[in-house]
Amino acid sequence: MKFLCVPCDEAMKLEEVEGPDQGSLAVTFCCPSCLHRISLLTNPLETQLVKVLDVKIGRGGVPQPEPFQFTRSSLAKLRDDAFGDGGLQQPVEASQEAGGCPFGALVREAEEKAGRAEEVRWTEAAEARIQRIPSFVRSWAKKAIERFALERGYRVITEEVLDEARDRIGM
Repeated sequence: MKFLCVPCDEAMKLEEVEGPDQGSLAVTFCCPSCLHRISLLTNPLETQLVKVLDVKIGRGGVPQPEPFQFTRSSLAKLRDDAFGDGGLQQPVEASQEAGGCPFGALVREAEEKAGRAEEVRWTEAAEARIQRIPSFVRSWAKKAIERFALERGYRVITEEVLDEARDRIGM
């Protein structure tokens, strides 16, 4: 990782390292062309992360590990039959319905096999309430609630069903 001086488009050089003092670490960099300086200050948790990862900060540079050193040391022994023809499947084509994801069709197929292809209807109040859930988890929550409703025989999701699901699932 390097810090670049924006006006000079030149890599900044390490000037000074202070700390760790009360858990914080201060690292100062300087541009060799225009002498612009910046300082990087870490909080105690970030300092601990640097220590745990064994990151060396200083003028001597970091010794470069052998390529894939960690990967090689953590791999299990290779099985002789690992790359045989037994059981290999054909590649799955990307599904346009799933935004180009090659696993979209597999997920849909698994849901149909699990019997979740049935439709449930949402009341306006329940739909409005589900919209208050953050967008990045809304689809997961909605599927969990629909699965909960289908398992209990509900065909319409109301606010009462949402309350029951929240109590049972813990959302």
